[in-house]
Amino acid sequence: MVFSSIFFLLYFLPIFLLGYHFIDKKYKNYWILASSIFFYAWGAPKFIFVVLAAAIVDYSLVNKMHAVENRTHKKRWLVFSLLLNIGLLAYFKYANFFIENVNALLEAMGVTTIAWTEIALPIGISFYIFQSITYAVDVYRGVNPPVKNFSLYLLFILSFPQMIAGPIVKFNHIAHQLANRDETADDRLLGFYRFCIGLGKKVLIANVLAVYADRVLNGDLHAASSAAVWMGIIAYTFQIYFDFSGYSDMAIGLGRMIGFKFPENFDSPYLSATISEFWRRWHMTLGGFMKEYLYIPLGGSRGVSKNRVLLNLGIVFLLSGLWHGASWNFILWGAFHGLFLILDRLFLIRLLNKLGTIVSVVVTFFIVVVGWAIFRMEDFDAMKLVLEKMFSFEAGTAIQLSLEYWVVLAVAVFFSVVTAFRFGKMAETFFLHQETASVAAHFTLFVIAVALLMLSISGIAASGFNPFIYYRF
Repeated sequence: MVFSSIFFLLYFLPIFLLGYHFIDKKYKNYWILASSIFFYAWGAPKFIFVVLAAAIVDYSLVNKMHAVENRTHKKRWLVFSLLLNIGLLAYFKYANFFIENVNALLEAMGVTTIAWTEIALPIGISFYIFQSITYAVDVYRGVNPPVKNFSLYLLFILSFPQMIAGPIVKFNHIAHQLANRDETADDRLLGFYRFCIGLGKKVLIANVLAVYADRVLNGDLHAASSAAVWMGIIAYTFQIYFDFSGYSDMAIGLGRMIGFKFPENFDSPYLSATISEFWRRWHMTLGGFMKEYLYIPLGGSRGVSKNRVLLNLGIVFLLSGLWHGASWNFILWGAFHGLFLILDRLFLIRLLNKLGTIVSVVVTFFIVVVGWAIFRMEDFDAMKLVLEKMFSFEAGTAIQLSLEYWVVLAVAVFFSVVTAFRFGKMAETFFLHQETASVAAHFTLFVIAVALLMLSISGIAASGFNPFIYYRF
C-alpha cells in the first residue's frame, strides 16, 4: 500500500485514525499492530509470513542473549541474530544479483550457467532489517532492556508509518514510546499538517518532475542534446529529494498523530557546502545507523591511523551504495560519494572553505547531481552515455518543457534553499517543528493542509499509481 494512493487516503487512513482515537488506550497498540500487518500484507501478502516468522525467531534470540550473564555467550546470541537478519537481506535482496554476475562470468568462460528462479524482493526489507539490528545491538550493549512482550517488539518492527521507507528508527530512540505515550490535540493536528505537507511534496512536486526526468532518461539518449540530459538529471535531482523527504514528512506526521516522535530525516541537504555535510543532512537516519552500527565498530576515526579512517569511510560508503540496491550502479554511486568523503578528509574541505560558502554549495551540488546520474542509470551503457552527454555539450533533440515544469522546478529550488535565509528557517519551524500552536497558527496550517490534501488527491486521481522511489530499497 502506498501513502499517496486513493485507497490509503480515503479508506485505510480514516478508518485507522477513527479506530485508534475511539478505542480504549490499552488496545491502541494492538490496533496499530493489526493495521500495520494489514498494510504490509496488502502489498506483499506472501512475505508477511516471512517477516512474522523472522520476527518470532529474532525476538527469541535477543531474549536468550539478554538472559545470559557470560559476555562470550551474549556475543554468540548476538551473532546468531545478526546472521539471521543479514542472511534474510542477502537472500532476498542480493541473491539474484550474485547469481546474475556469476552466470555472466561463467558464460564468458564458456561454462554452463546456474539455473535460477528469480526471487521477488519484499518491499521495505532493508528498513525492516536495519530496525531489527538496532534492537539486537542496543539490547546487547545494555542501552535498553528487551521489550516485555512480543506484541511490542512487532509494533517496533512493523509500525506502518515508517516500516516501508523509514525513517530508520533506532530501538533506543523509541523504546520508551512503545508502551508509554500520550498524544495531545496539538500532536494530532500538527501531525496531520505535516502529513499533508509531505503528500504535497510527493504529488505536486516529485511526481511532476518525474514525468520530465523519465521522458529524457528513459528515452532516446543517443539523440538527446546535452541540455536535455542536464534538464532530465536536474529534474531527477529534485524529484528524489521531494519524493523521499515527502515520504519522511508523511511518516513523521502519521507517527505524531498516534503519539510517536520519529527522528528527522532531512535538513536542506542541497545547501551543503561539502559532501561530508551533505551526508549529515541527507537521509540522516541512515547516516546515523551507518555511523553507530558500522563505522564506529570498524574503528571509526578516534585512536586509529589516518589510513584506517579513510579505509573505514570507503567500506561504509561502498556498503551504503550496495544497501540502496543490488546493482553495480549503486555500488559505484557509493564509491563515488566515498571518494569525495575521503577527499574531504585529505584537502577538499580546506579548499572549499577558502572559496567561500556560495561557491562551496554550488560545487557540492554539482558533485551531488553527477552522483544522481550514476544512481539513476542502472544500465552501464546508458550511464556512460548520460555522463558523456552531460560533459560534451552536444547539440541534439531538445525536450519540450512546459510552463508547468518550469513553475514546479522553481518551487522545488525555492523550497530546497529557502532555509538558508532567516525567514526560511522561521517558516520551517512554523510548518514542521512546532510543539504546540496558537489558534491562529492552527487555522493557517489547517487551511494550507486541507488545500494540499485536496490538490494532491486530484493529482493522484489524474495520474494513477505513483510509488515512492525508496520503496524498492
